[in-house]
Amino acid sequence: MKDVSTSEDDSNLLVIILDTNPFAWNDSAKAKVPLSLDDALNQILVFVNAHLSLKHNNSVAVIASHVGHSKFLYPLHEEMSMNGSRRDANIYPIFQFVTEQVVSNLQKLFNTDTDFLKRDTGSMPTITGALSMALCYINRITKLDDEGYIKPRILVLSVSPDSAFQYIPLMNCIFSAQKASIPVDVCKIYGEDNAFLQQASNITGGVYVRVDNAQALLEYLLMAFLPDRYSRNFLNLPTQDQVDFRAACFCHKQIVDIGFVCSVCLSSILFCKWSPVCSTCK
Repeated sequence: MKDVSTSEDDSNLLVIILDTNPFAWNDSAKAKVPLSLDDALNQILVFVNAHLSLKHNNSVAVIASHVGHSKFLYPLHEEMSMNGSRRDANIYPIFQFVTEQVVSNLQKLFNTDTDFLKRDTGSMPTITGALSMALCYINRITKLDDEGYIKPRILVLSVSPDSAFQYIPLMNCIFSAQKASIPVDVCKIYGEDNAFLQQASNITGGVYVRVDNAQALLEYLLMAFLPDRYSRNFLNLPTQDQVDFRAACFCHKQIVDIGFVCSVCLSSILFCKWSPVCSTCK
């Protein structure tokens, strides 16, 4: 799909949502083709630096979708600057600064949030919270751009399965991104395809890629997700042959093949079983 609203002079804002579910990453590290969070982070940071190097006015933000809550890894506060970090003459300053901030803040996230790291809590990464934070951040940044040169997009790096309990807020985020013309790209690093993220990518005009070889994550990122919105008009990017458009019922929060809606009030409430009385218009 052509993005006619873009040009080669645009400034590109990339907001990365990194799934930091420790249980999923632990399983990924033990998979047939293992990939730990540390190894993945090294490749992701190379991708971030590649994005920043394409244009001098490109920018990036990184959000951790953690168990129980989401948190910005970069940027944090306006008062933080590159003056506080030790310069390495062999590294471009902005590359070093972004790398240090992401790594240190991710370490703080795991060191301070041990209460959430109990498997018996049943908590899942708050992808909806991270998407909401990304959309709010993009809205704040683009409001400052009177000329409309900033072209944002979101990249979700996912390792967790679907969470039917997040279906409603997730769809609200997806339609908000669609209305704001913000593509949502998805890189499924580990596990089965995520139906809701497939829908997010399809509805917003983004790219969905499932990584078959985890050790080649960097190649997937560079080839599929590095091109900006303008360059994508001239490239043959991966497309989804099949998209799982199933929804989650509102009663039991389970993904269903067939749902039932009230024919009187056309309520958006979706039931997994037929009921003679609608809970909305009764």
